[in-house]
Amino acid sequence: MMLIGIDASRAAYLQRTGTENYSLFLIRALLKLDPENAYRLYFNQPPAPDLFPAAKNVEIRAMPFPRLWTHIRLSWEMAPRAPDVLFVPAHVLPLVHPRRSVVTVHDLGYLYYPQAHTRWARWYLQWSTSYNTRAAAHVIADSEATKRDLIEHCHATPDKVTVVYPGYDPDFAPARDGARLAAVRKRYPIPGTYVIYVGTLQPRKNLARLLDAFAVLVKQGRDVHLVIAGKKGWLYELLFAHVHQLGLEERVHFTGYVPQEDLPALITGARAFVLPSLYEGFGLPILEAMACGTPVVCSNVSSLPEVAGDAAILVNPHNTAQLAQALALILDDDELRHELAQRGLRHVTRFSWEKCARETLGILQSVGRMR
Repeated sequence: MMLIGIDASRAAYLQRTGTENYSLFLIRALLKLDPENAYRLYFNQPPAPDLFPAAKNVEIRAMPFPRLWTHIRLSWEMAPRAPDVLFVPAHVLPLVHPRRSVVTVHDLGYLYYPQAHTRWARWYLQWSTSYNTRAAAHVIADSEATKRDLIEHCHATPDKVTVVYPGYDPDFAPARDGARLAAVRKRYPIPGTYVIYVGTLQPRKNLARLLDAFAVLVKQGRDVHLVIAGKKGWLYELLFAHVHQLGLEERVHFTGYVPQEDLPALITGARAFVLPSLYEGFGLPILEAMACGTPVVCSNVSSLPEVAGDAAILVNPHNTAQLAQALALILDDDELRHELAQRGLRHVTRFSWEKCARETLGILQSVGRMR
């Protein structure tokens, strides 16, 4: 038996997005899968009592600290009480850490689209990614695309990086309950037929081009709405101004952050799901949409072709006309929409948190045996 320590601080966020959900669902799957090893979960604030199931082999270690929690407080904890293996699933290794440490790197998007980040955020992302790659005993990458980036830009050796695909929340499934669908539509007032995007509002998500493509559909006479669901990120104000410029105020609906429990019904009710990102380390919303039986249009760059397989329409994210054409195809062609939905439901069976946890545990155990 060994003691596995995990930085679980991101899993406790109230408004979780991709990396926070990765942390939460992977940790839950690890604890369910592995009753043999001991686990110590580190938090910067006391977590909700029901965040993880109580178990004899799980210790919750809450260590509140005002600033620089990772590099000061977690480092301070590592010095006298280091676990056999430390796993950081959604952030950066503390400056003081055991030699047997594993970290997940989710993406290197800042290299491709530096303009999508503030100067400070860009510097910190570059430093933390390089530091993680250099300091960890082993690195987990969400995709082959991210692994290639780590090898090319951070000079990682190929045998130090293992690709482990995330899973998706099993609560994402086609919502069949008419009352639930109606309640969600009432909560986020959306009239008529709609296309949906889910994710943070930031430049890397390429939402300005999505708005331009959507404007084409409206000008062509389609009675359709666009739902943009996600919390405000950097430069989100430009999107609101762009909607006004295009005269789409009555057609584009910003819901803000949508709780996880509402997303399956909101996605199921959509005619199509669209992710036009310029770069993604994985693209978890694609799996969530497919699991809901909703046809997907997504970009053909970075990791997205890996995630989507043959179950989505792939488009050049820089080509507004191509994006509009793909959405028009799904809106107009019932047979195509049904075919994509069925392909998506089959495709997502390849991904699960149980599989992700099993492969991750194998890496942690291997690192734990290092001398």
